[in-house]
Amino acid sequence: MIRLARVGARKQPHYRVVVIEKDRARNGRSVEVVGTYNPRTTPPSLNLKRDRISFWVGNGALLSERVGKLFAAPLPEVAAVPVTAPVVAPAAEPVAEPAAEAATAV
Repeated sequence: MIRLARVGARKQPHYRVVVIEKDRARNGRSVEVVGTYNPRTTPPSLNLKRDRISFWVGNGALLSERVGKLFAAPLPEVAAVPVTAPVVAPAAEPVAEPAAEAATAV
């Protein structure tokens, strides 16, 4: 089962999205942590390893009601940031050291 496990302090909820056996306690030992959810930020922050969740669902794991809603939510759009080409300095030609030239001339 994939569900939320609370890890925040009192009155400051913060959750991990975990893969856990169904009969274990809410904060019991999990098989894998597949994300985090912080409802206290504006907008709430959600980090999911969608490929790992899809893997576990493919292997028979069920999503809890809340995780199902979070997983089905569309990905937030990233604000368009103008992309500028990085400034690259021209490559300098190798400079031969005078001591090396003197050693080869003898």
